[in-house]
Amino acid sequence: MVEPTGVLRDPANLVSTRAPYLWRLGALTRSLVLGAGAGLAELLWDVDVPLWLWAGYAAAALGYVTVMPQFRYRVHRWETTGTAVYTQSGWLTRERRIAPMSRVQTVDFEQSAVARAFGLASVTVTTASAAGPLRIDDLDVAVAQQLVDELTRRAEAEHGDAT
Repeated sequence: MVEPTGVLRDPANLVSTRAPYLWRLGALTRSLVLGAGAGLAELLWDVDVPLWLWAGYAAAALGYVTVMPQFRYRVHRWETTGTAVYTQSGWLTRERRIAPMSRVQTVDFEQSAVARAFGLASVTVTTASAAGPLRIDDLDVAVAQQLVDELTRRAEAEHGDAT
């Protein structure tokens, strides 16, 4: 994970190619709910919101729905080695996390109803860390199941109490 130059490289594996479609659907849903809430507030409180403000919101929402999934897909990565789990996530900000296998306490498979429709799942690796668990979101279901099995085997093989 650390190259001889001391530079931390990006993890090797990308999430599923279907992940941006799920993220786009989520962004569209959030944008529509926020817009509908603003429209309802305008009606309830009899506020006149200028047309240019609505147009600005529509342009920003369209940009968010189209651009965010592509940026996020380029950033979200993961990798496991014999000794660690390495994740990278974000789109405006970037977070990189590395957890040694000796610190892994649990490995969980999670799949929401919407993710299931896209054939995606998430893996959560809980460690003995104050920073919280590592999440690898939006993997193909088969990849996520294989990863859970692999990390569980490796964690069981580690000596110690993961603290």
